[in-house]
Amino acid sequence: TLRTYGGLSGFPSRCESVYDCFEAGHASTAISAALGFARARDARGEKHHVVAVVGDGALTGGMCYEALNDCGNSKTRLILVLNDNEMSIAQNVGALSKHLSSLRASVGWNSTKKRVKSRLNRIPVLGRPLYRLIHTTKRMIKSIFVDEGFFSALGFRYLGPIDGNNLAAVENMLRQAKQLDEPVVIHCATKKGYGYNRAERRPEAFHGTPPFLVETGEVSGGSRQANGEVAMHTLIDLARQDERIVAVTAAMPLGTCTHLFEQAFPSRHFDVGIAEEHAVTLCAGMASGGLRPFFFVYTTFLQRGYDQVLHDVCIQNLPVVLMLDRAGISNEDGQSHQGLYDFAYLRHIPNMTVLAPADAAELEAMIPAALQLGAPCAIRYPKNAECLPDGYAVDGFEIGCWQSLRRGDDAALVATGTMTAAALRVADRLEAEDIRLTVVNASTVKPLDGACLDALFARNIPILTLEEHVAMGGFGSAVLEYAAAVGAAVRIRTLAVGDFFVPHGDHAQLLKDVGLDDESIAQAVRTTVREAGVCSVR
Repeated sequence: TLRTYGGLSGFPSRCESVYDCFEAGHASTAISAALGFARARDARGEKHHVVAVVGDGALTGGMCYEALNDCGNSKTRLILVLNDNEMSIAQNVGALSKHLSSLRASVGWNSTKKRVKSRLNRIPVLGRPLYRLIHTTKRMIKSIFVDEGFFSALGFRYLGPIDGNNLAAVENMLRQAKQLDEPVVIHCATKKGYGYNRAERRPEAFHGTPPFLVETGEVSGGSRQANGEVAMHTLIDLARQDERIVAVTAAMPLGTCTHLFEQAFPSRHFDVGIAEEHAVTLCAGMASGGLRPFFFVYTTFLQRGYDQVLHDVCIQNLPVVLMLDRAGISNEDGQSHQGLYDFAYLRHIPNMTVLAPADAAELEAMIPAALQLGAPCAIRYPKNAECLPDGYAVDGFEIGCWQSLRRGDDAALVATGTMTAAALRVADRLEAEDIRLTVVNASTVKPLDGACLDALFARNIPILTLEEHVAMGGFGSAVLEYAAAVGAAVRIRTLAVGDFFVPHGDHAQLLKDVGLDDESIAQAVRTTVREAGVCSVR
């Protein structure tokens, strides 16, 4: 049932197990949370140990260093187990990753030390005293082989590195760490996918994998084209003509498809690690220096870079394009990864333009438009590339201009992003019930198309807004704000996600749960037109 509707979460969940003491889905939070647990323990006069397990990939995120600095300075008793497999989701990057790699090399030093101890202990009379002499100077000797100064400088006792795939070695080191009344780092060198050859050879492919055949490693079911791939091919074509274009990602080159850009332009691709705040300000600096950066990031992770978007990009009105992947319901990843909040945290920032394509073709058209805009711009899109229903197509794209895809006089569905296709399906369906709907593709969430809205208001028909986003602060809220500002006396109903966290599960089922599946939308339309008295519903 892992990552399935009603089944177990793919991340720690306090409601599932007493052993999931803290919930997480975004990286680099473990040390801060553990330090909080340790200080709560000390405040209550308790004596138990607090242990945080943190991956080396998480150490590419700045939050870890804030916590390490605080913990080491206060000398709070804490055990930090560093799971160093040289991977986060993709291969780790950065100076610290190189430092840890040098420490990993000293696993050979530890095995050599064990052999020396064994041989010395077999020497009569002099063996044990000689070993004790060597042992008392081990830090000096070890420093020749291992530079552990990074953690020591932060106030941590460094233990390791050890073979993290050796259970006995890990247990022994944990027992040693429990005897120390200070913050301790246990450095465990591990191999991602250990025990399954295919995962060992291709660790990136087996990170968060869907069900697969163990014998072959093949994923069950077919794969669909990703919007990230569509966007990247478009950007690569533009980059061949414009040398200012660069692509930035935060440890997600495969998930966001920037690896394709890297293959085409290796010197113009930047993977900064799990460091979204840094990535946004890096883009701001690049833009100030004359480049045109495109930051490809899952929309849920951009939440970490909100201040940088406002302070470093938008105040200076810099030409940074935010490519927000995994917008809308995130399916199996669950509540920590839902892409349901970006309209709310972006559209209120001055100078920011927010776009949401109806399909892959419109996404392609938005990228050159965002480049031409020369100002902050966010394009949000779901994982999979979609097409509008047969018989419908978006005719070009212009920022701030919506398109009416069909006309009816009973009500108007003003939809954005993925909901445009749903609105068209519902309109086709309800025509058989003599309910005729106007459908508007509102692909620019900010700025709104005031002329289009004014024309709809003048027709005096009910309006329903549709978005795969939370209701509060979303697209529907923006339409209501505009209606209030112009004094429009028109019935407006917003269809969006309510005030709750959406769990993990199948996309169709989750849409039904939040009231955004086709039948729920159709029923909302029936109710609205009945209340408005604009037609006779069978």
